[in-house]
Amino acid sequence: MSSSTVATSTVASRALAARWYQLIAAVVCMMAISSPQYVWTLFTGPLTERLDVPLSRLQITFSLLIVLQTFLAPLQGFLVDRFGVRRLVAVGALATGVSWVLAAQTTTLAGLYLTYGVLGGLGTGIVYIGTVGLMVRWFPDRRGLAVGAVAAGYGFGAMLTTLPISVRLDGTGLEATLTLFGIGIALVGMSAAMCLKMPPAELAGRRPASKVQTARSPQTRPAQMLKHPIFWLMFVMFTMMSTSGLMVISQMSSFAADFGVAGVTVMGMAAVPLALTLDRVCNGVTRPLFGWISDRWGRENTMALAFILEGVAMMVWLATSSNPVLFVLLSGIVFLGWGEIFSLFPATLTDTFGTRHATTNYGFLYMAQGIGSIIGGPAAALLYETSGSWLPVFSVAISFDIATGLVALMLLKPLRQRWLSATSPVRQP
Repeated sequence: MSSSTVATSTVASRALAARWYQLIAAVVCMMAISSPQYVWTLFTGPLTERLDVPLSRLQITFSLLIVLQTFLAPLQGFLVDRFGVRRLVAVGALATGVSWVLAAQTTTLAGLYLTYGVLGGLGTGIVYIGTVGLMVRWFPDRRGLAVGAVAAGYGFGAMLTTLPISVRLDGTGLEATLTLFGIGIALVGMSAAMCLKMPPAELAGRRPASKVQTARSPQTRPAQMLKHPIFWLMFVMFTMMSTSGLMVISQMSSFAADFGVAGVTVMGMAAVPLALTLDRVCNGVTRPLFGWISDRWGRENTMALAFILEGVAMMVWLATSSNPVLFVLLSGIVFLGWGEIFSLFPATLTDTFGTRHATTNYGFLYMAQGIGSIIGGPAAALLYETSGSWLPVFSVAISFDIATGLVALMLLKPLRQRWLSATSPVRQP
């Protein structure tokens, strides 16, 4: 064995050990910036009263947050690749925290749009795209698990803040709550970002120790990917799944009040904050769980299982909506079937189009989340205000879930098999 081969092997071995520390740092970054999306529903009531606006107009803030987080993702991914993950993720965490501090001071809807929506969306997008893109590079052999784990941080982070924010809102009000937690977001996120770095090139050649089929070449550029129907099919699927979950995230406090469970306690706790906390647990657990399953069982098979699970859970949830205990428990099952989209889609995309441009490529796919936020946020609120019922809103979300699960098996799976066969597939035993 030559000295260069030994040196390469030594570097790769050290990198394999170091990457777990990178994963921890990336998870902390994601936890820090998760609250703007996942606790938004707690702010809708106080903000509606403070600004004296209807829910549909207020929910534009939520859509702006997600749209800016996602529509600029390709640019954010390019900047991370160009200037380095550590610097850009730190800037993103700072912007996210500042967005809450500034939102605490605003007294107009336009000001809320610019602070919580625009600045918050830019900041969270940089952190999200940067950390996901980093993990698919550090873990080419365990891509589903690693992306699921870092995406879990985005779900688990809000689990730690939901109840404290709820208590703080009741005790000190909106302004003090946004200011305190905004400072915390910035400090925690920037500290974790300082630990991030790109992996050595020796890791790039590792292959999944699984039955996941991947393309041999990592050369697919964004311009090439955007010409392929597989990307656009995944884009539509991601949009449909984002819509259903973001509808629940943004509207839960509102439909819980109409269902008659908002003021009810379960196990001594208010039903909505308890449900939100359980949701964050399930939303976090499902990402590495289904990512790990997909590494072994196949991406599309796992998509079908998870997406249809969410659709069925939402049907039962709607049918038993007035029962506070079932409201809490079923909300968790809904998110168990939803949150894994943030591990399955990036892993599937990278399996298909390679790692070299993974951050920018996923940035284009992640734009679908922005479209889902518009349909699930203000459009869903407008549908409710027009119809006077949440039934049409839930019907759309349930239909999207089940249809996407079937599409994964019937369309995406054969398309990807043909594509990978044409690009010299590697199938591990």
